[in-house]
Amino acid sequence: MVKPVSGDPTLGSTAMYVNGGYKPAMERPSKRPGDLLEEVNVYKDIIPRGMHARKYRRYMKPRYITIHSTQNFSSGADAMKHSLALKNGALRAYKRKGGNRIGYLVWHYSIDETRAVQHLPTNEQGEHADFDGPGNRYSIGIEMCENRGNSRSKTIERTAKLTAYLMHQHNIPLNNVVPHYHWTRKGLSKPHKNCPHYLLDNGKPGKKWRWFQGRVKHYHHQITTLSPRYESM
Repeated sequence: MVKPVSGDPTLGSTAMYVNGGYKPAMERPSKRPGDLLEEVNVYKDIIPRGMHARKYRRYMKPRYITIHSTQNFSSGADAMKHSLALKNGALRAYKRKGGNRIGYLVWHYSIDETRAVQHLPTNEQGEHADFDGPGNRYSIGIEMCENRGNSRSKTIERTAKLTAYLMHQHNIPLNNVVPHYHWTRKGLSKPHKNCPHYLLDNGKPGKKWRWFQGRVKHYHHQITTLSPRYESM
């Protein structure tokens, strides 16, 4: 039996009459952040400090989350294979003033249909967005795998969950969850990259990107929006 709220101020305005007595309501999100992170299935495979892309530790306080797609369609090019390439220093880049700063490509997470693999701590800068611009200096980089046989839909959902969790952990607003396209790559003939290509419309953020933001918002609400919960008397 449930009756309207109690008039007793000591129980709070959301107290309800449940099973013979008024019970104060506990307001909490529908899901704990740690539970959402468990669904992401994160495997930490951090590049050793002092090796390759981590030769220099570059501190970062993240303000953005940048979403990429690998455009690596090779069979077996899943999250673990990308992690192995990063740890082996295989993803070299031309180091130049105003361009790549360290001679390597590196980002924070790679995601496929089964897991998310972490390569860098989220308080260290990556080299994945816009050379020496704010995309590298202030954003967490997430790469979605595109290897043959990998489920794109499952990868996107796992990415949305991780993004929501990172927003919560670092107090990052949804408007600061951006595609790689958002960052200007100075000195290139095409400064805005069509990335992640399958979440853009004609190479630009549009309906598909807004849909992805909606998925992120959905998961973020699960761990942040408070709702009354009642315990039995």
